[in-house]
Amino acid sequence: MSAGQIAALVAAGAFVLLVLFLVIALVKLGRTLDEATIAIRKTHENTDPLLHGASDTITHVNTQLERVDGITSNVQTVSGNASALSSVFTATLGGPLVKTAALSYGMSKAIKARRAAKAEDGKHTLRRGRKSKR
Repeated sequence: MSAGQIAALVAAGAFVLLVLFLVIALVKLGRTLDEATIAIRKTHENTDPLLHGASDTITHVNTQLERVDGITSNVQTVSGNASALSSVFTATLGGPLVKTAALSYGMSKAIKARRAAKAEDGKHTLRRGRKSKR
């Protein structure tokens, strides 16, 4: 055997080892792809019930939102009626009520002032009477 033949045998052996490593890597890659395919298939099978459940949930939520819209419109109507009622009350009874309150306040102030004036007059007469008695 010559040196060229030995080199060819060594190169052929290295090529065989390289092919073996590539075959092992491809087999492992094939298994990985098979597992990924199985996982994707299971995920796809499990998403159908999930999507149906989500669809049912959205249907129920829409029904509840329609009810809330009805309640909101009723509350808006009630608040509008309350606003109208308060403006009617203010227009009809507010003015006279304020006038009555102002009149009663003025009357009480006048009565207090008059009582205070009478009390002052009474004090002066008492003092005068004491001084004159002395």
